[in-house]
Order: sequence, then structure tokens, then C-alpha cells
Amino acid sequence: MHLIRRLYEESLPLAAATTVTSLTVGLGYTAVATGDGGLGLSYTWVDDKERRNYGNGYHDVEGDGAVVLLERLLSDDPFQRSIGLATVNALHHHRAGGLADDTGAPLSLSLQLADMRAGTRVSMVGYCPPLVRALPGLGVELDVIDSSLGIGDPLEFRSRLGSWTEVLIMTATTLLNESAEELLLATGPGVRSIMMGPSTPLVPAAFAHLPLTALAGIVTCDTTAVEKAVRHASATPGMKPYVRKVYCVCSRDEASPGRSPRRVARPSAERAGARVQR
Repeated sequence: MHLIRRLYEESLPLAAATTVTSLTVGLGYTAVATGDGGLGLSYTWVDDKERRNYGNGYHDVEGDGAVVLLERLLSDDPFQRSIGLATVNALHHHRAGGLADDTGAPLSLSLQLADMRAGTRVSMVGYCPPLVRALPGLGVELDVIDSSLGIGDPLEFRSRLGSWTEVLIMTATTLLNESAEELLLATGPGVRSIMMGPSTPLVPAAFAHLPLTALAGIVTCDTTAVEKAVRHASATPGMKPYVRKVYCVCSRDEASPGRSPRRVARPSAERAGARVQR
């Protein structure tokens, strides 16, 4: 939970200075708006057989300090962590607005940093349809796992990270089931790793202890339209006209520990697969 704690600590001063103006929990995404004009998204993690509500513990958080929702990032419940992650993204909205546009075709600038070419061995955590369509044209070898779609074998995928994988692409849903940190630390030396998707927290300082190449996420341009899309259970393409794709390069702290196999906790089979963010 070290990464989650770092995200919390990087966001706490911002949360202490603003309030929650709205919380919208949609079937696909959760949106949090803050009093300073920020809006953040996160994938809404709800297990298929679970029914979620506030029950007798309901409390209207709108108007409360943003710390109230940020603290949910530390929950053991991925659903509550979805709300916390959306809050992180809302708090860093203005800083993220100054990042470079993640443009380019067939690969965006962030993915170009991974230097994928014919024969590159790519592991993908969380099925991303546009990438799955684009990467074969580059001649890469692709290994995909997605727990929600039943794609891939968790044990086999995990075993290949340290030796076979040259590029690791993961969606930010790996933060919700706490597999992101373990997956990154399980990779071998020199692996280029990208975290991407609307849920991605554009907070590079929180990832400085990890071998991560870049973060690729979004900044909302039309808050009203994005919140409406969330209420209407829109998938990612439905929000595309109202957001900017941006990215930042990550730098690793030289004081961070190495990745000796004896020191690295391998991700469990249950936590190895993220979920598709459609």
C-alpha cells in the first residue's frame, strides 16, 4: 500500500484547502468535483455480485472538506478507493492542465517513449481495445490479461514479467485492486512501463520509488458535459470530446530500493489482472 499512501500524502495539502462540490458515482466512472474548479475521474470498481449503497451510514459529503473523500483512497474496499482516486485526480486537475498533450498516431507520445517496434515483447494489464488493434501493426508480441473479461492466465502472466516482458502497459485500475506496485516491481531491468487511462493520477512524485516511464491520463475541459456522461454511464469514448489527453515523464528516485527477486513480492494471481476501461 506504499504507492497508495504516497498518492494520499501528495494530495493531502490540496485537499485541506478545498471542498467537495459534487460526487457522482456512475456505472462506468466516478466523478468528484472540488470547490477550486477541479474535476477528477476514476473507474467505478463494483464486483458483479455485489450491491453497493451507503445503507444506514449515508452522509451527504457535498460541501465537506475534500479530505473526507480523499481518505477513502486508504480503504481496503476497491469501490471506496474508486471515490478516493477520483478525488486525487480532482485535486491535481489544475496542475495536470499544464502537461503536454498526448497526441500522435498510431501511438501517442507517451507510448512512443516505450520504443515499441517489431519483435518488442509487450505485457498489457487491462484490455485496451484501441491499443490491441494498433500494436499488431507494429509487429510487437502482445500478452494481455484482464480479470473482468476473463482474458489471460494470471499465473503465467505473472511469471513472464521478470524475464519475457520488455514493455509493460497498465491501466490505472491496478491502483484500485492494489496490484500496480507489485506488478511494476516484478518487471526486469530496463523494462519501459506506462500507466494510462482516464483514472490515471498525474502525480509523478508519488511514483518516484517505482520503475515507471510515464503517466498518461486526461484533463477535463467541459466539467458539465463530463459529469453528465458519468451519470449516463458513458464509456470512455463518450467523454472524448470533453477531455484532453495529457502525459508526463516519470523520474525514479535514486534512493529507491533495487528490484532483487528476494526483495520483491510477486503479485497474487487474483490481483494480477486489471479491468478494461471502455
